[in-house]
Amino acid sequence: MTEKNQTNDQDLSRGLTSRHVQMIAIGGAIGTGLFLGSGTAIKAAGPALILAYLITGIFSYLMMRAVGELLLSNTKLHSFIDFVREYLGNKWEFAIGWAYWLCWASLAMADLTASGIYLRYWFPQLPQWVTPLIVVAILVTFNLINVAWFGELESAFSSIKIFAILALIVAGVGMIAFGFHTQGNTASLSNLVSHGGFFATGGLGFILAFPMVIFAFTGIEMVGLTAAETKSPEKDIPKSINSVPLRILLFYVGSMIVIMSVYPWNKIDASTSPFVQVFSGLGISFAASLINFVVLTSALSAANSAIFSTSRTLYILGNNGHAPKSFSKLSKANVPYVGILVSAFVFLGIVLLNYFYPSKIFVLITGVATISFIFVWIIIMLTHIQYKRKNPNPADTFKMPFFPGSSYLTILFYLAVLVVLLFNAETRISVIATVIFFAAMIIGYIVWERKNKKELK
Repeated sequence: MTEKNQTNDQDLSRGLTSRHVQMIAIGGAIGTGLFLGSGTAIKAAGPALILAYLITGIFSYLMMRAVGELLLSNTKLHSFIDFVREYLGNKWEFAIGWAYWLCWASLAMADLTASGIYLRYWFPQLPQWVTPLIVVAILVTFNLINVAWFGELESAFSSIKIFAILALIVAGVGMIAFGFHTQGNTASLSNLVSHGGFFATGGLGFILAFPMVIFAFTGIEMVGLTAAETKSPEKDIPKSINSVPLRILLFYVGSMIVIMSVYPWNKIDASTSPFVQVFSGLGISFAASLINFVVLTSALSAANSAIFSTSRTLYILGNNGHAPKSFSKLSKANVPYVGILVSAFVFLGIVLLNYFYPSKIFVLITGVATISFIFVWIIIMLTHIQYKRKNPNPADTFKMPFFPGSSYLTILFYLAVLVVLLFNAETRISVIATVIFFAAMIIGYIVWERKNKKELK
């Protein structure tokens, strides 16, 4: 990409249509965790996982409403990161900006790792590090062309995920309606309560499932980065956010009800995708290959979103003096090409990690990603609370429902999940590391500001 001379009026292009924003919102609401990680979550919580998805979905929607109200209060600002600066100050913008970059960078690394694992299902001799290298090269090329290409690619990935979930629900409802018999089981809604009750693993199992559920929702806030590149943000953003509850009910709650009605929760194999088990029960011989293809596209979707999110975050940080100014440079197509290339270069670090630690890196990175996102969501809620304090009677109509109680409850929910993660031996190190990272970002801001002041003298 040839760099375009920077001018004061050059800005990100508004190349995302209403359809793009809708599909980006759907893609953010459906993660790899639903297709692959739900088996482990089912084993942890039993049928109560349905309630865990519902509760997490409610608070995720409230967080999105906070994002929506912020964005529509001033469409001249590019993203929720700009609002953090506006209402919490430069120090927190620096910290949250780099933390959000870490969120997506770590998520990209996790999903790039997963893409290598999924592709080896068909090509077992393929080195695990080769796939991330190819994927990054292809996705970067699409993202460098213009933002509309990113939107089209994300729309295609989201369509595949939607089709897979709808196919599962339709097939499962049919199996339940006709009392389908498979592997000694009868498909019935009674399976939700007849194998140890709804809370079959007890209250502890129910609570321990929340971190896994949270991981499935990571990236849902990405719509909050599209405002500057959406043709009609005042119309498209409320529309996409208000459809979140329906998507959660359909994609998460609906699919879990179907899966655990078709198969008793205690007979679901946690080592494979529950989607595979349902389709296999219908006699579909290529079910495993089909779902492997779906989770592969889901991983590619996350990597594609990561390139978009990290590059826009670097653009904002560079524009506001919290990162090298070169990060805010735009190409002729008005995309932040420096941010895209810098992020892609970091992502390729996963190629080396996969080469040296192919079996260990995935769990470590997913833990960091999940906890980092929780911290970001809490900061978003605090920003929204501060906005409401300074604007007690805002003119906009897209107001946070049940404020202020809803905002404080959402923060308490996320803090409670962090406590669960802290008391879990497997994720304790990730929590501590993320806290240290945030502290380092605050210190980093102080150092960065001192450096800038010296340069100005």
